[in-house]
Amino acid sequence: MPQAASLAWLLVGASLLGAGLRVTIPPAAWLGLIGLLHASRAMRPVSGLLLLWPTLWITLVIVRRELMPIPGVAFFGIMGLEAVVLTLPFAADRLAGVRLGGVASTLVFPMALVSAEFLRSRFMPGATWGSIAYTQYGNLPLMQIAAFVGIWGITFLIAWVASTFEMAWSRNFDLNLARLPVLTCLVVLGVVVVGGNMRLVFAPTDRPSIRIAMVNRPVDLFAPGEMAQIAEGRVSPDERPRLAERLTRLHDWFLDGSRREARAGARLIAWPEQNLLIFNEDEPAFIARAQQLASDEQIYLAMGLGTVHVGDARPFENKLILVDPFGRILVSYLKTHPVPGWEAGIMRPGDGRLPVVATRDARMAAAVCYDADFPEFIRQAGQAHADVLIVPANEWKAIKNIHAQMAAFRAIENGVSLVRPASSGLSSAFDPWGRVLAVGDFFSVGDRTVTAQVPVGGIRTLYARTGDVFAWLCITGVVAAIGIATRVGG
Repeated sequence: MPQAASLAWLLVGASLLGAGLRVTIPPAAWLGLIGLLHASRAMRPVSGLLLLWPTLWITLVIVRRELMPIPGVAFFGIMGLEAVVLTLPFAADRLAGVRLGGVASTLVFPMALVSAEFLRSRFMPGATWGSIAYTQYGNLPLMQIAAFVGIWGITFLIAWVASTFEMAWSRNFDLNLARLPVLTCLVVLGVVVVGGNMRLVFAPTDRPSIRIAMVNRPVDLFAPGEMAQIAEGRVSPDERPRLAERLTRLHDWFLDGSRREARAGARLIAWPEQNLLIFNEDEPAFIARAQQLASDEQIYLAMGLGTVHVGDARPFENKLILVDPFGRILVSYLKTHPVPGWEAGIMRPGDGRLPVVATRDARMAAAVCYDADFPEFIRQAGQAHADVLIVPANEWKAIKNIHAQMAAFRAIENGVSLVRPASSGLSSAFDPWGRVLAVGDFFSVGDRTVTAQVPVGGIRTLYARTGDVFAWLCITGVVAAIGIATRVGG
């Protein structure tokens, strides 16, 4: 392939992949990887990778500038490291994939891409953000793979189609030269798509359900930056009375809104992450009021609270408290994973145990916002046979779509209904198959309360039992493939 054509495919592939990562266009990621892999295979190994890395770096800078509000040079450095991680699977393909034959040659790239994504999620900031699997939100049959091998199965399939297509392309689509690899990939893809459709078609519709309501905060109570100031514990004695008065109005807003929704029929009412800010000395009295409300109205009340210890080095407790219809506190959970940066600097993290409690209506689990970006952490809900997972969130406008969509994969992985009240984002509810039950935009005009009828009765999944075994097998496979190819090449 002439150099100009290689560069063209490189740019087209990067543009399509970037579009898929930024906006939910499922085919874009498939086509983008095909273009990138074709360009990588056509160029010389070293010079090709030296062109690929800056192209991916520029793509990630453009795609994630709004998504990741990291100041200054640090943002560009982090994107450079992310680009290195994304380049490594192409390097593995050049090292091993082109030296192996048959079906094995098509498996190196997908195994390497899964390995890169998985290890990045475990050992780098950002959890599973940026996984190519998330670009397939809305493709429900394909998303069902997550119930068996997690999101890594989705990444694997997209990359496998790219490497198989490239093999056929390099042989001018002569099936006599690429029949077995192409047929193997197509058969597996067909089984996955048909199986995913069948899983959706035969999903039971007669399960009991619970009516939920997600209540959100008023938009005009605090001045810009004021809630962050309180969360940071930067409250002087002179400011305390004024801010305390506003917080009291906020507390009344949530209690009154919850009472209204309870009387409209809601059985579970959930509040977004850290929306109800409260000074630690005022918390016991407020909790008592909330317990009385839950008892009076016979509801479950899942409260996203931000308890502030003014003057402490880490003043902020980001928690979820779940109260049952008898007024008993079932869960008091501290968020385990602070978002790197501002929140990590002020927050007191939890102990890493995701609570699951049995109630007379369902087994309920609780996590908070960024916790849900860690599949291995949320898997505790599936292991404990939870029916409903409550995940209050608080985000910003640029990430509202992708972050809500990521939560749908956690519902599928663990076979749970997921209730996600979100401030400055999309409040949403999903069933155990990832289907949307309700969604409401904080930035829309009017009442931001969201209601839904949520099925209870969890679905047992293979992923909940075996976890990330598939990802570890991919790591083992790519290491073995490189070892074999090195011997062959030697």
